[in-house]
Amino acid sequence: MSKRMWAVDVEGSGKSPPEIVELAIAEMDNFKLTGRRMHWRFKPKNGISPIAARIHGIWDDDVVDAPELEDAADDILMWLEDRPIIGHNVKVEVDLLTEALSGWVPIAAYDTLRVARRLLPNEEKHGLEHLGSKLGLTASASKIAGGKAHSAPFDAVLSALLLEHMLRKRSEGDRREILLDADILGGAQGKLL
Repeated sequence: MSKRMWAVDVEGSGKSPPEIVELAIAEMDNFKLTGRRMHWRFKPKNGISPIAARIHGIWDDDVVDAPELEDAADDILMWLEDRPIIGHNVKVEVDLLTEALSGWVPIAAYDTLRVARRLLPNEEKHGLEHLGSKLGLTASASKIAGGKAHSAPFDAVLSALLLEHMLRKRSEGDRREILLDADILGGAQGKLL
């Protein structure tokens, strides 16, 4: 049974309505990164707010020659088709991507934040950056993806490494139950695992 999925992260414009400025995906198979990754940057119609730019490090000048997301939509859909996605607080990715990619809905969306809260209940914080540091995953994410926290490639890879770390010693049945519980779309498609 295949366990292929995409770890996904988006960075936004910080404006209203929000627009995607950066998107990264990293493929996982059997809860391990495969090395297949994609990364896009987009020019938002309404620019990037200074607050958002300070967080993710992408300024209007960085995307002045980038395409608008609509111009890359077919390419993105080709990569995301028929695969579950995972991410830390993945509702953000689902909301922004379903708004930007007309008609796309992931078959499942597993939230590593939900998994972390369930499996690491004694942690004082469950943010991605904190858990990556606490579990010793940050250096690996940086080596694989380059960059740092709050860049889409780094955060997608770190989410994948976090999921792998948390599920590594779990039985197949436990993994299935944990992921069904972590699917923000209700677990209806969890049978694919």
